[in-house]
Amino acid sequence: MTPPAASAATVAGVDGCRAGWIAVIRRPGAAPEAAIFARLADLVDALDPQAVIAVDMPIGLPERVGHGGRGPERLVREKLGARQSSVFSIPSRAAVFAEEAAFTTVEAWYGAHRRASAVARATSEPPRAISIQAFGIFPKIRELDGLLRERPGLSERVIESHPEAAFWRLNGERAMQTPKKVRRKVNPEGMEERKALLAGCGLARAFLDAVPPRGAGADDYLDAAAMMLVAGRHAAGEALPFPDPPGRDGWGLPVAIWT
Repeated sequence: MTPPAASAATVAGVDGCRAGWIAVIRRPGAAPEAAIFARLADLVDALDPQAVIAVDMPIGLPERVGHGGRGPERLVREKLGARQSSVFSIPSRAAVFAEEAAFTTVEAWYGAHRRASAVARATSEPPRAISIQAFGIFPKIRELDGLLRERPGLSERVIESHPEAAFWRLNGERAMQTPKKVRRKVNPEGMEERKALLAGCGLARAFLDAVPPRGAGADDYLDAAAMMLVAGRHAAGEALPFPDPPGRDGWGLPVAIWT
């Protein structure tokens, strides 16, 4: 495998986690570091104004969606073989923003999911409800979306990626053979497969084996590391978007998964 080109810019890879967001950051001439941020805006403000940030979270929400969600999901899913189920279908902007209140009970959460699914069915063709997994990340999608709409120009250097698509590209455009999780528990075999790949791309094994910051899972940690390599590719002009060229949503935000 060919490691991604090193970037002269600060780059960061970001994944959502229990504590908020985990970031793996590489500054020019320095070793990568990991940190937790409660808000994505805090991360952006902590880095220099030219930093490139790859986030494992959808950017760009269309008014209506077709089969399989937005276009980027469909395009990368076909590359991933047995790993394609990790790419959730993201519904319309109206569905993502249909239920913004905090949930105090499980019953309220499921009720909100049903109501948001009704909106999703009304704004998709064929009509499709929302998966539980996708619904669970809606608050983070809204946080990222709000930040990009509040700060014009930020979307030029804060890009969407996806860990399994990133691993596919890093692995010579071959999907990973084993899952990171089995029955919601970390799968050691899948983690080792990804650590070996990331080490081959230049990340120190000691860094990959380190205990993640509190509030992030071991899989979140590796996903953020993969996102950081995508950010490095983007900064060097070597990242590939799906689709190419990226689309735009009604707010002008790009709609593409970068690898």
